[in-house]
Amino acid sequence: MKAVLIKAFGGPENLHIGNWEKPSPKPQELLIKVHATALNRADTMQRKGQYPPPPGDSPILGLEIAGEVVALGTEVTNWKIGDKICGLIGGGGYAEYAVIPAAQALPIPENLTYEEAAGIPEVFLTAFQAINWIGKLKKEERILIHAGASGVGTAAIQIAKAIGAEIFVTASKGKHETCLNLGAAKAIDYKKDNFQEQVLAFTDGKGVDMIIDFIAAPYFQQNINSLNFDGRMVMLALMGGFKLGELNMLPILFKRIKIQGSTLRARTLDYKAKLTKDLYDFAWHRFETGEFKPIIDSVYDWTEVAEAHRYMEANKNIGKIILKIV
Repeated sequence: MKAVLIKAFGGPENLHIGNWEKPSPKPQELLIKVHATALNRADTMQRKGQYPPPPGDSPILGLEIAGEVVALGTEVTNWKIGDKICGLIGGGGYAEYAVIPAAQALPIPENLTYEEAAGIPEVFLTAFQAINWIGKLKKEERILIHAGASGVGTAAIQIAKAIGAEIFVTASKGKHETCLNLGAAKAIDYKKDNFQEQVLAFTDGKGVDMIIDFIAAPYFQQNINSLNFDGRMVMLALMGGFKLGELNMLPILFKRIKIQGSTLRARTLDYKAKLTKDLYDFAWHRFETGEFKPIIDSVYDWTEVAEAHRYMEANKNIGKIILKIV
């Protein structure tokens, strides 16, 4: 089969389409003819040699796929040849064929294309895990979502809105309209404004009940200061760095703040299967009615994979960047 391969760790120019062995499904897996995949920050990190796949997963880039079932593992009983599915995988999405555990596959809603469906799994599973499983956001609570116009950010806004929370986001000015249209109450220009001051002003000095953060060190103190009593912060990435010069820890103790980091790629199959089922129960009828939707910024032919990576690294996108596999 054809797949996107890495000549050497480094820049996007090292990506090229070459030949790779076609995978075979294990007893509890599906073999998928991939029609679309999506870019994630993990892909750019892996391309640079900074984020190797978990043991046993494909070294090919790509954590989510949309396509059709072409072969079943010997123990699979709940899917059939020709079913249209999307789902999260540990690697291998930038290819003509990929395998996925049957318990992690999700049916593509009839109102969505392959390209749209490819924009669902990673961001909605990540946001759902952070908001529902870890943060346990409740109706009428307040949440601050950093990088509100990112893939995970746009998914998180929709999930928090469905719960009935009041939503604040940070994003560059040109991306505010998208966040507000999805359900954010306030959008803060992180390039111009101090988000801590803005959050405290919006909440009469109380702060928010939950924060989803990707930036880490540069935002850490402001995040702590922006949380209400019994506030929760879920850290999903370390994009700004992971070492702090100084930190006033008093608010953590005084306000009973909970801080938890989380990743998804290296979780156990059982964990990801349970998360997939819970997301399906919570969200799939909302996709079918149009209440939820994947926010797609752009669709590239997979021969343009290097340009797609450059575009992501320029932080120009609002929502997901999709690769169409021909």
